[in-house]
Amino acid sequence: MTKIKVNYLEDLRTSSLHLDSNSIIETDAPKDNTGLGRKFSPTDLVASSLGSCLLTIMGIVAKRNNFEYDNTYADIEKEMSEKPRRISKINIGIFFDKNLSVDEKTILIRSCRHCPVHNSLNKDIEININFN
Repeated sequence: MTKIKVNYLEDLRTSSLHLDSNSIIETDAPKDNTGLGRKFSPTDLVASSLGSCLLTIMGIVAKRNNFEYDNTYADIEKEMSEKPRRISKINIGIFFDKNLSVDEKTILIRSCRHCPVHNSLNKDIEININFN
C-alpha cells in the first residue's frame, strides 16, 4: 500500500509527500480556476499520470523483450468542462523510438490495455490515444 501525505500550503497550493521515497510534488490551482498556474494542477497530474502509466507499462514490456524504447515520449492535452467542473477529454500522442519495428510497436500498443490509471478513470472522460 502506498502512503502519501498532502499538505495545504497557501494560495491554493498543495504539497504531496510520497512517504516511501520522500519525493515531493506541488500543485497549484490553474489560472482559469482562481489560481496562479505556477505548478501542475491536480487535474494536470491526472492527465500526466495517464501518460506516465502508459509509457511505464510499455516500458516494462519493452525491457522484458529487449526493445529499443529510450526515446519514446508522449504529448498530452487535457480539456476541462464546467458544471460540474471535471476533466472531459484527454488526448495523448505517443511517439515511439524510431528503431522499433512494426511488430514491436504492435506488442507495445497491445500492452496499454493493462494500464491501471486508464482502467481507473471515469468512463465519461473521452480518452484518445494516438500511436506514432
